[in-house]
Amino acid sequence: MDLNILMALTLGGMLIAIFAGVHIALALGLTAMVGTYFIFEDWYLASAQVGGAAYELVRHYVFATIPLFVLMGDFVAKCGAAGDLYKVINRCLRRIPGRLAVATVTGNAAFAAVTGTSIASAAAFSRIAYPEMTRFRYRREFALGSIAGSACLGMLIPPSVLLIVWGIITEQSIGKLFVAGVIPGIILSLLFIGYTVAAVLIRPATAPSAPPEIKEEPLTGGEIASACGVLAIVVIVLGGIWGGAFTATEAAGIGALVAMLFAIAKGLRLRGIVEAVVDAGRTSAPIMILLVAAGMYSRFLALADIQTIIKDALLSFGFGALELTLMMIVLWLLLGMLLDSISIILLTVPIFATFAPLIGMDSFAFAIFGILLIEAGLLTPPFGLVVYVVKGAVPDSTVALAEIFRGSIPYWILMLVTAGLIWVFPPLASWLTRFI
Repeated sequence: MDLNILMALTLGGMLIAIFAGVHIALALGLTAMVGTYFIFEDWYLASAQVGGAAYELVRHYVFATIPLFVLMGDFVAKCGAAGDLYKVINRCLRRIPGRLAVATVTGNAAFAAVTGTSIASAAAFSRIAYPEMTRFRYRREFALGSIAGSACLGMLIPPSVLLIVWGIITEQSIGKLFVAGVIPGIILSLLFIGYTVAAVLIRPATAPSAPPEIKEEPLTGGEIASACGVLAIVVIVLGGIWGGAFTATEAAGIGALVAMLFAIAKGLRLRGIVEAVVDAGRTSAPIMILLVAAGMYSRFLALADIQTIIKDALLSFGFGALELTLMMIVLWLLLGMLLDSISIILLTVPIFATFAPLIGMDSFAFAIFGILLIEAGLLTPPFGLVVYVVKGAVPDSTVALAEIFRGSIPYWILMLVTAGLIWVFPPLASWLTRFI
């Protein structure tokens, strides 16, 4: 079969199946199997190629990175350290306008460095920060937006599950991808904080000062020690990767072990440990299945050389760096309205990654650029996943989805601004990678 016809039929059929409700993993696997069959016209060769791709992926040690980092985050979350971290940061920011919202952003940034997922951060801070901001009479839209928007830092600040998935799909160094996310993560956090402070200074009623009848309890030594413990885990994991002491997979194992010991010291018992392991399995298993299907799909794309076909077709239409970049931005934002972040990566990155040299980015800067745009989808209506998590987690049944979406708009815009900064100046994301 002509490869151009094969490309159109397989990719078109896959997208139709996905939007018709077929699970993304099944759609990817079937596309890989059927497409590979039409290349060889032999079911035995097709199944051998597809099965071989899945086997090679599963047996690779880097595959263990995701469940181990998820487990590390679950240990920290279950022992109550997230709440202690929030309290300590909040007290340290006492003189800053809108300090509870700023503490939410800062706490999400710190918590992201041990969870790796935006969903976990959104769920945790919806329960921790929202009641406090409500008690201090913060405008509800503003409070909800700060929680949902800053939760997206979880997929950019290492260790990020999305960066791990990106590294597995593109066969890039996960350690270098983690380091590439550090400076953009700091920039985005500072932009979020800057917006929060500016919004309160312009409109003080958004986050009024504490009423005199509200008394805050002083910090305890245990809370301070707990917050320092979380930061110590971050330093051990990221410092070890950056210093070359261990690989990303080894860092995940060490981080999970240290987090378990930390949780036990905080009072977590056998039942809590078992719950953390089970929850990590529930979170990781769907991701693993998706990655296996994506490995099969990537092998099919390579066999059919579909990336080259698409690239040549776009260049024949006169697409330059600007047009290619705008096309990817639009597609990522549109898909973000309909699909989750991991599915978007699995669908698009095997093809889009080949465009990086054409738009003047190295592979690491392009990865952070893409993650920022894909993450913006978590706040994009009608299916912004983080927004739904916040709606389900906040202890207030009167909260409406529209309020969270409206409050998240400034954070969505700032994510696009940060992506634009990386597009204009790629070393923001790639400079640190040369040191590891």
